[in-house]
Amino acid sequence: MIFDFPSTPFSRKLAERYGYDEFIIRRWERFFGREETERLVRAMEEVPKYIRVNTLKCDESKLLSRLERRGFRLRETEVRFCYEVVEEPYSVGATPEYLLGYYYVMDKSSCVPPLALKPEEGETVVDFAASPGGKTTMLAQLMNNTGRIIAIEGNRDRIQPLVDNIHRMGVLNTAVIHMNSAEFWKTGIKADRILLDAPCTGEGIIHKDPARKTSRGAEDIRFCSTLQRKMLESALRSLKPGGVLVYSTCSLTPEENELVIDEVLREHDVRLEEVEYGEPAMTRVGDVELSPELEKAKRFYPHIHRCSGFFVAKLVMGGSRARENSS
Repeated sequence: MIFDFPSTPFSRKLAERYGYDEFIIRRWERFFGREETERLVRAMEEVPKYIRVNTLKCDESKLLSRLERRGFRLRETEVRFCYEVVEEPYSVGATPEYLLGYYYVMDKSSCVPPLALKPEEGETVVDFAASPGGKTTMLAQLMNNTGRIIAIEGNRDRIQPLVDNIHRMGVLNTAVIHMNSAEFWKTGIKADRILLDAPCTGEGIIHKDPARKTSRGAEDIRFCSTLQRKMLESALRSLKPGGVLVYSTCSLTPEENELVIDEVLREHDVRLEEVEYGEPAMTRVGDVELSPELEKAKRFYPHIHRCSGFFVAKLVMGGSRARENSS
């Protein structure tokens, strides 16, 4: 199911002013309301830049001091290890500290999925869509380079950037595998935790790639949501009992977010756990009622959180039906 709604004077005017395909704007208008949509569109033009400190290589306070001496001004955020770049005398991706792997240039919203997954030292963790490695290397950081991470990437051209970032960030516990994550369950490997930052239409990162204002439509949403369901199915089949799966996208479309997770809740023995940051996810889309549990998943918006548009859901295997059977 792909939602679409009639065009309005508001959606036509806003789409023309900011260069969007009107399909996107008229959907946002119905999902979020006119005032919120206008705020969202304006904020998408000016999302700040963020870095994530890599404590595998550098003490947080020492890194901040070094960057401040170079003329950078950073602001602490509510998200652990993440700092907003307030002043940038030159590219924050061109410092010696960046090249040494002391930090990763990474949106605030992208730091949330690894934190939500909460990997523990010694565990087996799988990153289902790993390149370019921001979340993979953050998982290693949270695990203090212990245990084992399997970083999967299906696109051969994206393997080398992933390997390069793993080396630059000083990660020692990660193996990179080139394969289709939808087939991973066939390996028989069972993970304690899986991160699936799924391929998506990327409505939430229009500020990084303005071409997405007009290059994504209904067929792209349909293609991505089908792929996401296949990858989720494989991930759920690859978890140990009681294992944890965090699903995320940089999309604002409910067809890639709430509707996908609602289907999982109906078809699998899983439950949602609260994600610490963000706004509650939708429990109603158009005339479609979804599970009230979806409020535990979270959304991020440029005009509210000053970051990319994002969705994060945390699933635990063997939860809901197990509780029902014991009651």
